[in-house]
Amino acid sequence: MARIHDIVRPSRALCDALAAIGTATLSSELAQHLGIRDAQIRGPQPLVKGRTIAGPALTLQCMPKREDLYGDAEYENPELQLHRHVMYPTQPGDVIVVDARGDLGSGIFGEMMLTFFAGRGGAGVIIDGAIRDSAQAAALDLGIWVKGVTPNYHAQTNIIPFAVNVPIACANVLVIPGDIIVADDDGVVLVPAGLAEKLVEIAGRHVEWEEFARIRLSEGGDLRKYYPLTVEAESEYAEWQKKQSG
Repeated sequence: MARIHDIVRPSRALCDALAAIGTATLSSELAQHLGIRDAQIRGPQPLVKGRTIAGPALTLQCMPKREDLYGDAEYENPELQLHRHVMYPTQPGDVIVVDARGDLGSGIFGEMMLTFFAGRGGAGVIIDGAIRDSAQAAALDLGIWVKGVTPNYHAQTNIIPFAVNVPIACANVLVIPGDIIVADDDGVVLVPAGLAEKLVEIAGRHVEWEEFARIRLSEGGDLRKYYPLTVEAESEYAEWQKKQSG
């Protein structure tokens, strides 16, 4: 068994700030200001709506199954099954991201594995594929974004877990272990770890002027003046900011 490397984790405060901003604003600000044209991990949908998570990525790479390398039995040599090992380094707030090659016939995790992960404080899982025991999984205190569900176990059909905490392509998006994953009802966004602090700074300004614009629009204000914020509205916005801070 190859040694599993742990990840470098960002501060909880940084992750919380990204979660508060939300995926829609993060995606647009990454594209407009930081050069990441498309940060969406497209395909996985929330198993239960209404959850928002943000945390560093533990990664699991799956590959096409080759029977001479991996047995058929669900519990054969469990400590050689790498989908277990991706959970072992879990710290509170971590997010497991799985490149499952889009396969919908392999339940990467089931109730028992997800229960363990939730018990260790894991924030959520993002899978370009499927889980099983979906009803029980939905009841856990865990964010789950998947493409589908299946009754099959992880290595029953087409794919096998192959490597842990290596760069992966989840839904064709490059995820480096330790990158920050943010997910909510709009979808899943990858935030490169090295851009996270700058993104919070930029997106935070966006969130603030949008709050001002939202208030004005709810009062019947001119859409052309307030969204996006125009030069004409800047003095009014500055006055509003003073009142908020005072």
